[in-house]
Amino acid sequence: MQFDIEINDEHVTAKRGETIKNVLDRIGIKVPTLCYMNGFSPTGSCRMCVVEVDGIPGLVPSCSHLVEEWMKIKTHSPRVIKARKTLIELLLASHPNDCLYCEKNGQCELQVLASELQVRERKYQSKRTPIQIDKICPSIERDPAKCVLCERCVRVCNEIIGVGAIDIIGRGSESRIGTTYNKGLNVKACVKCGQCIQVCPTGALTEKQSFQAVMEALNKPGLFPVLQFSPTVPAAIAEEFNLKTNKDVLNLLRAALKKMGFRQVFDTSMAADLNIMEEAAEFIDRLKSQKDLPLFTSCCPSWVHFVEALRPGFLPKLSTTLPPQQIMGRLIKQYITSSAGQKPEDVYVVSVMPCTAKKDEAGKDYLKDSETRFVDAVITTRELIKMIRLMGIDFSGLEPEPNDSSFSIRSSASKLFGVAGGHLEGLIRTIHFNLTGQELSPLKLTDLRGLKTRKETRIRLGKQLINVVSVSGLANIKSILDEIEAGKGDVHIIEVMACPYGCINGGGQPKGSDEKSLKGRMKVIYDVDEEEIIKVAHKNPIMTGLYEKFLDRPNSDRNKELLHVLRNSIEIQ
Repeated sequence: MQFDIEINDEHVTAKRGETIKNVLDRIGIKVPTLCYMNGFSPTGSCRMCVVEVDGIPGLVPSCSHLVEEWMKIKTHSPRVIKARKTLIELLLASHPNDCLYCEKNGQCELQVLASELQVRERKYQSKRTPIQIDKICPSIERDPAKCVLCERCVRVCNEIIGVGAIDIIGRGSESRIGTTYNKGLNVKACVKCGQCIQVCPTGALTEKQSFQAVMEALNKPGLFPVLQFSPTVPAAIAEEFNLKTNKDVLNLLRAALKKMGFRQVFDTSMAADLNIMEEAAEFIDRLKSQKDLPLFTSCCPSWVHFVEALRPGFLPKLSTTLPPQQIMGRLIKQYITSSAGQKPEDVYVVSVMPCTAKKDEAGKDYLKDSETRFVDAVITTRELIKMIRLMGIDFSGLEPEPNDSSFSIRSSASKLFGVAGGHLEGLIRTIHFNLTGQELSPLKLTDLRGLKTRKETRIRLGKQLINVVSVSGLANIKSILDEIEAGKGDVHIIEVMACPYGCINGGGQPKGSDEKSLKGRMKVIYDVDEEEIIKVAHKNPIMTGLYEKFLDRPNSDRNKELLHVLRNSIEIQ
């Protein structure tokens, strides 16, 4: 049912069941908020979005108050603006004075609101109790003193990731955001995905920085710095620096990285092809023996941590194939740079990932060779953007840098890893070929594409029909795990990504990712799949050379030592 209401002396059509904020968003009137998140039920806890409604004595939160036919609303009256300004002043009363040094300086929502509302002095003073910064987690740093109690992190951790590593502690005026058993983020529940960082409006949650270590490595004599980047990174860089998202973005990014001091630059997608080859063989072996099905993919470190810490009964079902980051790191140290006369201990491998959990993955004891880590440092896409700006690199003045190594060749199937459903799509292409001797037709699996958190399809492999499912947003996997434990369902492969829609929305991507930017990043990846000649991992010429000269057949005993992890030997921390 539609009816007219009055907003700022103008008649506006509203629908029954809409909130005031819904209507305001639709007609282009912005009201500030700190607690509101699109797609979540509103709480009205921050009160920043309050508006004045004739007939109601107090101000009402527009995010949670439903419209009614009689309403006359003022969104920016002197009373409303004064109330919002007072709220900001009260928040700043106990907030640290380190804006110039804060990681979120320039991107802090509290800072922006203070500027918009013309807060120019600290009007109120509040006693500040020193609170220790939580630095124990290898991926995320938490500064409770900067928390504004918006509860965004709590809701994302509970509703989207489903682990509840962050929650409200205390009652009333003693309430604060804390962690499980108040022992810091580095506990079993936290999967290090970084989605809490993406929604935090202030500097209360940030990634654990590897920026400085990488800068030092670039300038250390005797080191041979090498960089690998995730398939999702070029699209995010193009978005950040207003570059055209075409093939030249890859070559421009390589040129920028070489200018920064990296001696060699590799696309991690090549290792994703190797991951597909090994995982396809692993699945076929399981399918023939009918053991440890369904096969769960293991490229997402947050998902792997979830299984290790919270659902260890599913460890045998996880793919044992190393994730592409670790495969690429091992190849760089033990094979690629040795051909250039470099010793593994002199090679410093840096990964650029859209994921904070990759920092934790790189430090795992079972993902290194003796005392040598496959990957020495992981920086997020955000950190790379800061490094590019710090080094004063202007993309408009760069000449595109082509591949400097045959090891940069990859199939478009490997580029699909960046979006939920993409890993599964690339994997099925090779499984189909290995089992039938024919290419899958059509190669494009529409059911596994798009912005959905659960995607599924059936694939015919000769006489057999297999069911495959892609799940993103870790909370969405719980019901599936429960069904499997109960002996229900008939699924053969399940791809799991902790972050909704996959790595394009990873915890290390530029903040403020909305549906438009996610669709843009997704389009870049799918466009590559349309345009590239090599669309399947098993036709990547590098694979043939690697298996002939360095490796054995996929999933062989030798390859299990080099490219797999024995999960039954993992000691759960």
